[in-house]
Amino acid sequence: MLEHLNLLWFSLLNADAGLHGWRLELAVFAAKYLILLVPLGLAGLWIAGQPAQREAAVKALAATACALALNALIGLLWYHARPFTSGIGHGFLHHAPDSSFPSDHGTILFTVALVLAGARAPAARRFGMALLPLAVVVAWARIFLGVHWPLDMLGALGVAIAVTLLFHAAPVAASCAALAASMATLYRRLLARPIARGWLRP
Repeated sequence: MLEHLNLLWFSLLNADAGLHGWRLELAVFAAKYLILLVPLGLAGLWIAGQPAQREAAVKALAATACALALNALIGLLWYHARPFTSGIGHGFLHHAPDSSFPSDHGTILFTVALVLAGARAPAARRFGMALLPLAVVVAWARIFLGVHWPLDMLGALGVAIAVTLLFHAAPVAASCAALAASMATLYRRLLARPIARGWLRP
């Protein structure tokens, strides 16, 4: 039943064989490069220097690492072929023929967005909320270009929700706060000179 729905949804979302021009370029940009907003945004939260923002950035990073580890475990236990590997649909993006479920791109974007959306720092919450619709765009683009199934993205969302709930639990949140404080101390030691010159915030 699920595989039938997966095929049906994929047939509705996957691009036609003749895709070219600005639609192809826009989809490729979304599928490959929108994810770069994650490291840029987390670095921006850290550089801003507010403890709550740094804590949110560290929590999002740690949650993403946990989610990707879970994805790797799922991929080892259950291989699911990508559409182009199965000869289904039309592919427009080169990708290794590894397991498609769950999507790493989707997992990263959904996890960071959901963790930050529940953060204490307003700037982190705003970034998380802005990232959520972009995560949906990336999910669509990677199905549109034929490298993922729709259920790969729903699986990514499921992993992201589970990990987000875990990282909002009090013991894990406290561990992330302690890790952020330790990282801030190391940051101040390693970059003492540019901080002293006012190039970076302490």
